Amino acid sequence: MHALHLAPLLAAALVAGCASVSDSARPEATTAADIAGVKAVLKRDFHARGIATMDRIDADEVQTACNLHGDAPPAEVSSPLVAKLQAAIRYPAGSLMGEWSRGRAIAESGRGMQWNDKPGAASGGSCYNCHQISKLQESYGTLGPSLMNYGKLRGNSPEMQRYTYGKIWNAKAYNPCSQMPRMGASGTLTEQQVKDLVAYLLDPKSPVNQ
Repeated sequence: MHALHLAPLLAAALVAGCASVSDSARPEATTAADIAGVKAVLKRDFHARGIATMDRIDADEVQTACNLHGDAPPAEVSSPLVAKLQAAIRYPAGSLMGEWSRGRAIAESGRGMQWNDKPGAASGGSCYNCHQISKLQESYGTLGPSLMNYGKLRGNSPEMQRYTYGKIWNAKAYNPCSQMPRMGASGTLTEQQVKDLVAYLLDPKSPVNQ
């Protein structure tokens, strides 16, 4: 499960708690005590159900750093995290490009990681929720950048395959406070699914690059 991003909840809690306090008296930064307080509320009100277990509210060291530093941790905090996360990316042997048609289906699927899913059930990538990917998309989100012509503009060299695979596997290995889910590192997608998404983005025959 993905660790819960506490920043929006913390912001709401702090605003509510300081509604009658002047701006100059409001806390300037989120503290460990703030996070502990919000987590206590979540533990009280959230309950495990199906595959959605209580570890979903446990923030790891990466999310904790982002929560404490307003999604902008200083270099002395973020640099060691980036190095550690990049070293943990698992790259399969051989080509990192799978089958683009399967990648398209994964990118357009929002299924998975719901409490009533069976353990081990295949999940989709939900990529369309944040990105415009090809001209064939009927709808898309704009939280992330457009990926149209991704491979056409960048090529599909081994280096680009490796970068794209790593970014999908764990976007936080490049930007610790990225809003993009850790698709591979979290277990949401398998290695093969990530390879298929790489092909969808980089294969010249993919609609992404038409």
